Amino acid sequence: MGRNLQSGERLRPVDLARGHGLSTQAVRNYEEAGILPAADRSPHGYRAYTSLHARALRAFLALVPGHGHRTATAIMRAVNRGEVEEAFRLIDESHVQLLEDRRTLQAVEKALRDLGAATPVSGAGTGAWAGPEALFVGSLAGQLGIRPATLRKWETAGLVSPLRDPRTGYRVYDEADVRDARLVHQLRRGGYLLEQIAPLIAQVRAAGGLEPLEAALSDWRGRLVTRGRAMLTGAAELAPYLRESGLSGRSGRAHSKSAE
Repeated sequence: MGRNLQSGERLRPVDLARGHGLSTQAVRNYEEAGILPAADRSPHGYRAYTSLHARALRAFLALVPGHGHRTATAIMRAVNRGEVEEAFRLIDESHVQLLEDRRTLQAVEKALRDLGAATPVSGAGTGAWAGPEALFVGSLAGQLGIRPATLRKWETAGLVSPLRDPRTGYRVYDEADVRDARLVHQLRRGGYLLEQIAPLIAQVRAAGGLEPLEAALSDWRGRLVTRGRAMLTGAAELAPYLRESGLSGRSGRAHSKSAE
């Protein structure tokens, strides 16, 4: 990839570890995982890191809070393979997920505002047969990005109460069920357990208002803001690593002879 790992100050694993509050084993593990570029070895087999490795480590640690450990690892592996375009794709996917979470939160808040202006509604709707907007379990699961088995688990926990098609016996989720499923999904993303969600859903149904969920939604909104800021910080640390690596402006495998 044309990177010069020989330049700059030589760092021992312990130097790199202490500078980032890590153990030397963690640094070795990161190298073995492909998060750091491979270190040069002395004739006796000792690792010799450089400022480039320190930059890579800072980039990875900055990426984790916004993208999660798994995606941050995949981003750094792609960069270290010279596949910058793949790294950017992974970053884009995280931003898309963050945007989707924001939209879901807005939808939940709107649903609750609408609910607050209406009479109390149960999770099974009014008891009338589902209208044209009703969804089957697979369609609703697909919209939420979860497995149908997860919806059935929520039903067992009393969080959603779908109707049954009188002809086929299939579960059918009406508008109220979809609302409740979105509420549950959003709260699960916020880290809430099913047993914590159940009383909130019950209170919303009974009270017909937003108050029971205001604190939870405010907490999740704060988490989205924190995640967005963390993504900016991660990008700010990744950019100089790309420059120092000689990969800035390249598109990885897309950079071929055809571009010359």
